Amino acid sequence: MMALGFSKRVIAAIVVVSWAAVAAPAPATKGFNVKTLNFDEGYAPLFGDGNLVRCSDGRSVSLHLNRYSGSGFISSDLYQYGLFSASIKLPSDYTAGVVVAFYTSNGDMFEKTHDELDLEFLGNIKGREWRLQTNVYGNGSTSRGREERYLLPFDPTAEAHRYSILWTSDTIIFYVDETPIREVKRSEAMGADYPTKPMMLYATIWDGSSWATSGGKYKVNYKYSPFISEFSNLVLQGCRMDPIQQLPVDEQCADAEAELAAADYSRMTPEKRQAMRKFRERYMTYSFCYDTLRYPITFPDCNIVPAEQRRFTETGDIKNMPRRRRSKHRTKFFSGPVDSERQADI
Repeated sequence: MMALGFSKRVIAAIVVVSWAAVAAPAPATKGFNVKTLNFDEGYAPLFGDGNLVRCSDGRSVSLHLNRYSGSGFISSDLYQYGLFSASIKLPSDYTAGVVVAFYTSNGDMFEKTHDELDLEFLGNIKGREWRLQTNVYGNGSTSRGREERYLLPFDPTAEAHRYSILWTSDTIIFYVDETPIREVKRSEAMGADYPTKPMMLYATIWDGSSWATSGGKYKVNYKYSPFISEFSNLVLQGCRMDPIQQLPVDEQCADAEAELAAADYSRMTPEKRQAMRKFRERYMTYSFCYDTLRYPITFPDCNIVPAEQRRFTETGDIKNMPRRRRSKHRTKFFSGPVDSERQADI
């Protein structure tokens, strides 16, 4: 993703950030039974100067985008596998061209062979929904991002919702609240495209006018700025790498990986799989597996479902774009079909 263009001085700045002690116990997050962090415990400002605003509780932060700059923060440490999670509230009104990203990456250290896992929120014109895109990059596979895109069963600007990335040595799961929306299993077919190198957690808001909304048709309109995204309930759960300790990764991370594997959020129960299937049936609007124009040769790790494939065009986009009902109940699903505008965001 385009937010990787930060200079290497970021890495030097991070190493001076210390882990601060907190007097009050951290609250547990709903559903996942993990502890949240004070911002200074696990994160550091990345860019944007005054556009990163910390809340007085020390646990929440707002990222602002105006005509002068976006903003972002970064984890203070590298992680070899983990759960990366935050409650995020997105900007409302006209948000075309605005990108809010919550992702893991090592692009500052491995420019040509970087790994990355993305939750990208793509803004839209007034009256149209935000879109959520997930990407999976491994070993510099920037031309094979394995992109998927979805709408959401709620208004993400009305209140904060939890978004999470689980990354283990053999599985990647993207969550919206407690519902898994995508699972990527490490396989021989995927090969080196599966991310395996230590990564940092990033959160950013920035101007993606050139591509984010209808392929760049709609730009950021700074008349509506500042665009503000709120982050709270911050979680970094996993193997924090010690760059000084010269043990092999397997030895450094054995205990943390075992704890990660035993956690509820790592286990895909039949109920979770059913919830994921329903979410994907109702809300997925683009799949790289069905994009035969961009990828004439289907990825070997794609599980092609003929009944599902018929719902998508050769561009990988859904034939009939769903829209969210206006309802007070966040569990209501989209109704459709409706007249669709091709969202050529990639």
